[in-house]
Amino acid sequence: MRNAELIFIPTPTVGHLVSILEFARRLIDQDDTIRITILLMRLRGQPRLDPYARSLASSQPFVQIIDVPELEDNRTSVTQSVEAHVYTVVEKNIPLVRNIIMDVLSSRALDGVQVKVKALVLDFFCLPMVDLANEVSLPPYVFLTTNAGFLALMQYLSERHGKDTSAFERNSEEELSIQGFVNTVPTKVLPSALFWEDGYDAYLKLARLFAKAKGVLVNTSIDIEPYSMNHFLHEQGSYPSVYPVGPVLDLNAHPHPDLDLARREEVIKWLDHQPEGSVVFLCFGSMGRLPSTQVKEIANGLELCRHRFLWSLRTEQQGPDSRLLPEGFLERIGGRGMVCGFAPQVEILAHKAVGGFVSHCGWNSILESLWFGVPIVTWPMYAEQQLNAFMMVKELGLASEMRLDYRSRSSGGELVTANEIENGIRCLMEEKDNASRKKVKEVSRMARKAVMNGGSSFVAIEKFIHDIHHRE
Repeated sequence: MRNAELIFIPTPTVGHLVSILEFARRLIDQDDTIRITILLMRLRGQPRLDPYARSLASSQPFVQIIDVPELEDNRTSVTQSVEAHVYTVVEKNIPLVRNIIMDVLSSRALDGVQVKVKALVLDFFCLPMVDLANEVSLPPYVFLTTNAGFLALMQYLSERHGKDTSAFERNSEEELSIQGFVNTVPTKVLPSALFWEDGYDAYLKLARLFAKAKGVLVNTSIDIEPYSMNHFLHEQGSYPSVYPVGPVLDLNAHPHPDLDLARREEVIKWLDHQPEGSVVFLCFGSMGRLPSTQVKEIANGLELCRHRFLWSLRTEQQGPDSRLLPEGFLERIGGRGMVCGFAPQVEILAHKAVGGFVSHCGWNSILESLWFGVPIVTWPMYAEQQLNAFMMVKELGLASEMRLDYRSRSSGGELVTANEIENGIRCLMEEKDNASRKKVKEVSRMARKAVMNGGSSFVAIEKFIHDIHHRE
């Protein structure tokens, strides 16, 4: 009987929502008493995610989605950082979420099968609701869609503020000693928001709120991040319990709302005709839109390197992406390359023809590449991607470097040149026996084992389930 309920509150973006739903599926599969309710907020100007969310959840009968009413006044002050904007929106949603949770608790109290709500699970940006959880007597847990290295940065940020209350200097050469990292961390690879006062303040508030949680569920495994996870599992005192439950991935490849299904068929058919391991895949995430000048540098780099490629091209301008390509580019590359729009990334990385990945280093993308054993060359764009790139190259030895500290043009980034792109792709595709490629294959095997019955991540989920059932 499914009489234990968890309420999840995700950040209302596709990447976060997919991870939350997949984790919900894992919990339901491992414990036949659990059911999940997801409260779905909406960001201003954002297309409604509820139809997409329901399509994802349709195969999971023990997951229900409740839409949080849209804010009457969804305006926020002008900010430099997305993080500060999202923090403010989440705070404004607290009264609406409180009403829904109280209704759920009241209805469950009257439920004939006596369903008991066991916990509130908050996405990282929803941490401002941690006091609400305590208010309604539900233990708050955090589901972190990124990694243990990022969690170590949050712990460091909270501790640092006692000595230094200023934002970080963008051009600083300072190296930071962060517990949970083997190497010192260059200031230049920190998330962009930490260089702005409002972004720093938002991150600091979030970092401090972790201390109020009962535990943190991290989308990683001990095998992927051994040093960072050992820090949290064996060297912590009063910090909340940390559960390495990943990799949490949507391997069923549910179509993204922006995906052209007819174009998807063309992409897969083209890959089917390429030799095994011969194609480099270039993709910069759902928010990785490129200026026309950078598009031309990538195109020139791809011509120079002569390798087969599949390029998911999304630009800052409206209209067909091909208009921004150098004149005659598509004719010159012939059949050895393909340019598409939004791409079915999971299917592509799983394809035997793909031998390398030029990635923006979003954590979901990194986990997908590791799962399928596809090596990465790093090209971070925004958010925490620079830190992810640093971890993959310097900490974990799982990627090669094109850039570590590149920022999108809106954040003051400069062009990555055609020669850099050519060299990065050649390094990725021509060194078939290098150490990082071999290590990626080994980590792929370990990550798959971690989520199987008896694996380290499976056991971590079991521990979380035990803890919510036996809380005082």
